[in-house]
Amino acid sequence: MSVDTVLAFILGVVIIALGLAVSIGLHEIGHLLPAKLFKVKVTQYMIGFGPTVWSTRAGETEYGVKAIPLGGYISMIGMFPPEQHRPAGAATDVGPLADRGAEAPAQGATDPAATRRMPVGASAARNGSTGFFQSLAEDARSASADTIGPGEERRAFYRLAVWKRIVIMLGGPFMNLLLAVLLYGVLLMGFGIAQPSTTIGSVSECVLPATSERQSCDADDQAAPGAEAGIEPGDRMVSIAGEPVESWAGFTEVVRTHAGQPLALVVERDGAEVALTVTPRLTERYVYADDGSVLEEDGQAVTEQVGFVGVGPASETVQQPITAVLPAVGENVQAVGGIILNLPQRMVDVAQAAFGAEERDPNGPISVVGVGRVAGEIASIDEIPIANKAAGLVGILASLNVALFVFNLIPLLPLDGGHVAGALWEAVRRGFAKLFRRPDPGPVDMAKFMPVTFAVVIVLGAMSALLIYADIVKPISIL
Repeated sequence: MSVDTVLAFILGVVIIALGLAVSIGLHEIGHLLPAKLFKVKVTQYMIGFGPTVWSTRAGETEYGVKAIPLGGYISMIGMFPPEQHRPAGAATDVGPLADRGAEAPAQGATDPAATRRMPVGASAARNGSTGFFQSLAEDARSASADTIGPGEERRAFYRLAVWKRIVIMLGGPFMNLLLAVLLYGVLLMGFGIAQPSTTIGSVSECVLPATSERQSCDADDQAAPGAEAGIEPGDRMVSIAGEPVESWAGFTEVVRTHAGQPLALVVERDGAEVALTVTPRLTERYVYADDGSVLEEDGQAVTEQVGFVGVGPASETVQQPITAVLPAVGENVQAVGGIILNLPQRMVDVAQAAFGAEERDPNGPISVVGVGRVAGEIASIDEIPIANKAAGLVGILASLNVALFVFNLIPLLPLDGGHVAGALWEAVRRGFAKLFRRPDPGPVDMAKFMPVTFAVVIVLGAMSALLIYADIVKPISIL
């Protein structure tokens, strides 16, 4: 491997790493802007996790970069409501005692000032012997209360209207969706996509059935109809059977349905039209689905007898209209959603490949390490133009933003979708309470779901470790 190839590989990895960092940063800005718009106090805006590498303060918010670039976050005060919180305006409204004059709190009311003074973990001592998971919820409430300073109660996240909380939490995924649309626009409308042209790219020497174990022709094999007819690479098809050839699919359809019948074929060669006669041969070919995969029945590939000439198209890059952008994003969203829905089985497949002899599924999940490797390989391929390399990297970044959008909508804490689900449940509870003239039940105690959050974090960490290991020992390669 030459020095230039190594440098190109490193450059591809760096470009994707920077692109991912920007995507994460903009995701967090999607949370930050509406939070500040709705007057929530945001104490931190961070890219990454772990020790802080660099930070600066602007107003009440610290902006910085941390050592482990595997995500980001913003810190808003009062993420969780205090226990036994009452609706605003009730006799036990949350706030410092000074805000209520000399009035003592009603029995069972929660004083956040007192809660702030209670150290993390003190709930276990207060309640005696409590379980580990209950302690997680209590500690989360206490830590949330600690973030609220005197006079800041009205700026707590949990006090916002439901729709405002949903806007804040959906702001991050929406930013990734917007980035995906913009990147797909650049990819499809700017670079274009490769698709079959009406120019001949290859001519087979012989015809082999789809199920043949041989990949090369023997001396006694009969020549392919295209070669017999004198078709040459570079010929542009003008018409077949008297009909103009407007697409490769149209040419293929005529060939497949006219096995054994001589067809008049006109091609353009070196600026002049050449008249040929080609007779498609009946042969066994695979049946393909709309997504390009081979159809299977009972585990066996489906074949059919169709006409075959033995020529292949040259590809051409064609810029797409703006109407192609959203459908392309939608198809990517659907593909990522399918991976997530089948994630348990896919992770089993990854484990079997990483620790066994099975091959990795090229369409399966990969880690940031695998994404970086693929980007490096694209950048280091000498045989493709720079424009195609750039298009490949843009496509990777577009797909990464689609993945960030879909993954963060999963309705589990600590993901954005978990907070959205909690807010929607609160709206449902309050709606039923209002409908049946019952007391306002107040905010949903999301701290109760901290055990689920704890479990989700462990599972996500384990999956990330497995994917990184698999991408190191048995990577998915495009070469």
